[in-house]
Amino acid sequence: MISQYYRLITFAGVIAGLSVSLILVVWFSAAWIGIVLFGVLVAMGIQDLVQTKHAVLRNYPVLGRMRYFFEGIRPEIRQYLIEGDEEELPFSREQREIVYQRAKNVEDKRPFGTKKRVYDGGYQWITHSIVPRKIEDTNFRVHIGGPDCTQPYDASIYNISAMSFGALSANAILALNKGAKKGGFAHDTGEGGISRYHREGGGDLIWEIGSGYFGARTPDGKFDPDRFAAQASDPQIKMVELKLSQGAKPGQGGVLPAAKISPEIAEARGVPMGVDCHSPASHSAFSTPIEMMQFIARMRELSGGKPAGFKLCIGHRREFMCIVKAMLETGITPDFIVIDGKEGGTGAAPMEFANHMGMPLVEGLTFAHNTLRGAGLRDRVKLGASGKLIHAFHIAKALALGADWANSARGFMFSVGCIQAQACHTNHCPTGVATQDKARQKALVVPDKAERVYHFHKNTVKALGDMTSAAGLSHPSGFQPHHLMMRENDRDMVTGQDVYPYMPEGFLLREDDDRFGYLERWRRARADKFEPVDGGV
Repeated sequence: MISQYYRLITFAGVIAGLSVSLILVVWFSAAWIGIVLFGVLVAMGIQDLVQTKHAVLRNYPVLGRMRYFFEGIRPEIRQYLIEGDEEELPFSREQREIVYQRAKNVEDKRPFGTKKRVYDGGYQWITHSIVPRKIEDTNFRVHIGGPDCTQPYDASIYNISAMSFGALSANAILALNKGAKKGGFAHDTGEGGISRYHREGGGDLIWEIGSGYFGARTPDGKFDPDRFAAQASDPQIKMVELKLSQGAKPGQGGVLPAAKISPEIAEARGVPMGVDCHSPASHSAFSTPIEMMQFIARMRELSGGKPAGFKLCIGHRREFMCIVKAMLETGITPDFIVIDGKEGGTGAAPMEFANHMGMPLVEGLTFAHNTLRGAGLRDRVKLGASGKLIHAFHIAKALALGADWANSARGFMFSVGCIQAQACHTNHCPTGVATQDKARQKALVVPDKAERVYHFHKNTVKALGDMTSAAGLSHPSGFQPHHLMMRENDRDMVTGQDVYPYMPEGFLLREDDDRFGYLERWRRARADKFEPVDGGV
């Protein structure tokens, strides 16, 4: 128990210093300087504990002020003294600053133009029009629901990506969901089940079902259709999503040790206390592409006709083509597919997986988009994109390359107070975002952080509207590859259309032209098995 409160040791030392100073004054008529010094520090500590704006100060009274002291110094000093080497962190300083500014609903404009080296290779930009459009309403919506869906959902163009209760604290989940409720956008539950905190917030939910079938499982870990139907009938759940893999650790399952399973986690996941909770690497409900399509159809039916789809990080490209061929053979199509780039994060992953497994979002998204186009199915399936999409430019780029909407996890984590302490797996998150420690998560004040979630979404979508307007478009769905420009080196630039061209509709079905380099893999894909026709990958 004492170890849980070592974060308060500095404040305890300040109180002890004040007590000693008072004793010295009473006994020796001395130590007035100590009383003044420690008295001021105690007052500061009390103020830190009762304020609601800064989770770091609530968890680390007095000591936490050092962080804000360094934030007042020049950004370069803050970068290296407080936040480490830029290359060692998942997000750049510029990215984090924009999220914090938008979440706090403060001015995010800057003087002196771009901070990017615009003449370097790799610089990217969106082309603009001499005659920009005026956009009054930036509440951009995406209609999700194919021909077999009876309860389609008009989703926001920007939503909260999958983060499970258990990985995030109760207060973080509640703040995210309340913000989503106010802003009218969706909150993906992650594979950890639907917790009481998801329900309490009242925001729209996308229920993610992983290989552990949490919230819809039998005692031996198999899929339970009756439990699934009972959960999915809740009007708060707008879509159901089958998770095949995630970007940060594709191809891996996991084990939640019994010692880490709290009553609330057990309730959300539908698992017993005192037993290790296994999440297998692959699904037990299906083993072939055709069976997978039949399972998607079953999810849609059991949910009462709500949009049903799946999420994956692209691995073997032929396997995705197997799934598409199963769509053609069965006539069953998912209502949506979410492509998760390997940039996607997690609370903990082996370094080799985090850095070198899975396809990045740009390549995965363009491949999935073109495969669906080539099979003549793109108009039946909506595509979501996730993986470090936190700026309006990132969203516009994803839309240009084939996405219909974007999801973000860490962008919204920043909005509820994440400072990238990278202690998610230790249960010692200093801001109460990624911890199950009750004392620590109290530092995250839900009403304040819910407002920040709302403002981050609103201001980011507004910025997307401003970029759309400047490009001469009336809706972000109008972004195409030719709107994206890239400098390849110091003097050569190309358009997105040159690098990521759209495949013509039905192109793969003709099987008479391999100018896109897809045909050989397409011919080796089969609908009845994930294994290739002739071996290999």
